[in-house]
Amino acid sequence: MAFEVRLMSTNKFQPPSSSAIERALTEFQLSVDEQQVLQIQQYIELLLRWNEKVNLTAIRDPLEVLYRHFCESMYGAVVMPLEQCRLADVGSGGGFPGLPMKIIRPELELVLIESNIKKATFLTEVVRELGLASVRVLVRRFEELSEEVAPLDIVCSRAVGDFGPFLDWASSPMLGTERIALWIGGQDAELVRQMPLEGWEWEEPKPLPHSLRRFILSAKRTFE
Repeated sequence: MAFEVRLMSTNKFQPPSSSAIERALTEFQLSVDEQQVLQIQQYIELLLRWNEKVNLTAIRDPLEVLYRHFCESMYGAVVMPLEQCRLADVGSGGGFPGLPMKIIRPELELVLIESNIKKATFLTEVVRELGLASVRVLVRRFEELSEEVAPLDIVCSRAVGDFGPFLDWASSPMLGTERIALWIGGQDAELVRQMPLEGWEWEEPKPLPHSLRRFILSAKRTFE
């Protein structure tokens, strides 16, 4: 009986199979190699184990974690140019969307900004366990940062709550940002697009596959 209990406890952290991961990513117009599949599996297991003690995600089903956190994050590589790119993920939390985009685009230079020290410790552990290069984890509030993270090509977030201060910071000339990207709900997308952002142009929101309510909303700088 004790063995059965231990087995059940272990299985709840079991990541999806290689075939399930490849199939899911195909639905998001993405393909991965064996190493990337292994990294996704390692990451999911770490996330679920750490989530027992640190509030990283409300989603606990491994397959739903794959679709909602990994596939939706990686879809950024479909709708944005990430080649030779330096990207900052603000309020990274469990690492989304930044770390999955790093997995799918290994050449990406990534800065993860997370003010919660426990979550930042988790991010550091993921980077170490997955052997990811060119990733910095900063335990800071984004408002406190300027030249030390510049220059940036893209500033993105999936967890920002107050859009005004975030947009002011992300669009500031000191960062040199070329694109701002938000993983966002439909109502918030319409609200954000009405916010004045001088020198920037909002693109049409890109719907995330399998969702009627979630989008990637991007703005591009329109002047040098």
